[in-house]
Amino acid sequence: MENKDCSQISRVPWSTGPSLKEMTDDVGIDFDRFIDALKEDKTDQEMAREFDVSEKLIYHLREHFFTHGIGSIVGRD
Repeated sequence: MENKDCSQISRVPWSTGPSLKEMTDDVGIDFDRFIDALKEDKTDQEMAREFDVSEKLIYHLREHFFTHGIGSIVGRD
């Protein structure tokens, strides 16, 4: 039997949770405007006012972006 190197086995990427787009859609925030607000370095308070949501929600969305990025894909080809 041939000894295969496990690092050479192809694996399909999979998601560990909702993407940031899905999360913003779920709470009624336009994803592109949210990303633009991050680029403009707006505060949580400014963004909360702009999107008519709580600062706590903006904080969690921002935290998700900086820790997980736009999508949470794990795995490799």
